[in-house]
Amino acid sequence: MPNTESKSDATLVIGAGELGMAVIRALCERRSADGGSLSVLLRPDAGDSATRQTNMLEDMGLKVVRADLATETEEGLSAIFTNFSTVICCTGFVGGPGTQRRITAAVLKAGVDRYVPWQFGVDYDVVGRGSGQEVFDEQSDVRDMLRTQSRTSWIIVSTGMFTSFLFEPSFGVVDLEKGRVHALGSWENRLTVTTPEDIGRMTAAILAHEPPLSDEVVFVAGDTFSYAQLADIVEHDLGDSVERILWDMDTLRSEVAKHPDDGMRKYHLAFARDTGVAWDKELTFNFANGIAMTDVPAWLRQRRGI
Repeated sequence: MPNTESKSDATLVIGAGELGMAVIRALCERRSADGGSLSVLLRPDAGDSATRQTNMLEDMGLKVVRADLATETEEGLSAIFTNFSTVICCTGFVGGPGTQRRITAAVLKAGVDRYVPWQFGVDYDVVGRGSGQEVFDEQSDVRDMLRTQSRTSWIIVSTGMFTSFLFEPSFGVVDLEKGRVHALGSWENRLTVTTPEDIGRMTAAILAHEPPLSDEVVFVAGDTFSYAQLADIVEHDLGDSVERILWDMDTLRSEVAKHPDDGMRKYHLAFARDTGVAWDKELTFNFANGIAMTDVPAWLRQRRGI
């Protein structure tokens, strides 16, 4: 798709879901100062909701590019990406296994100047392969692809788990209705979490940083805590004691063995670690730059409208 703007100042965000919109809003807030065009890649959906989304994005000054990540070839994606100097991937594995490898290969083939891959999660360098969650292995593959080339500059933003996912009933770690908290592996194991809104702000700030950041993993954190501390936080928020249940490693492995196709059980096992899924807030980009973030107590207060 031809792009009338200079490639040198053209940014493409892939996806406009919860994270994509947070990144887009943060980039729009900085665009008046930074200049440049901003586009978003969406599926070629039809229907009223897709039309409303397109109209909203265009009203924000974005250009909409269409492609289906589930079916578009590496060559087709590369032809789109070649028009942009910066590509930010804000969509996960909706296109199925291999999606992130294919997107990354297309970015590299297009010779994009700067790439922010879908790595808004754990420290895959520490977690490595064989964690029990197959998509983590693909994230390690993406890092290898980026590190074995020098044409495209890359920035990985490590954020930990989305704060809201920690409280998702289907995840099952925190049940606010029943006043129950499960620990994965050990009560001393830790997690780092960040809200999508804060991830958007940090991604925009990292991209705008001077001197420019390049070819590195940048850590951010809304909050970092042990499961024991999480139970304390939930108790304080609820104003009552919570039931504390440990899912030890034997239990988690047994559950995955009995339900090998259950993605949530695999996530339980993947996050039952004492390394790779948490980092000290004092070591983050937001701490170093004095940027306030939403911690879990604040998120819970917001949830209750306080």
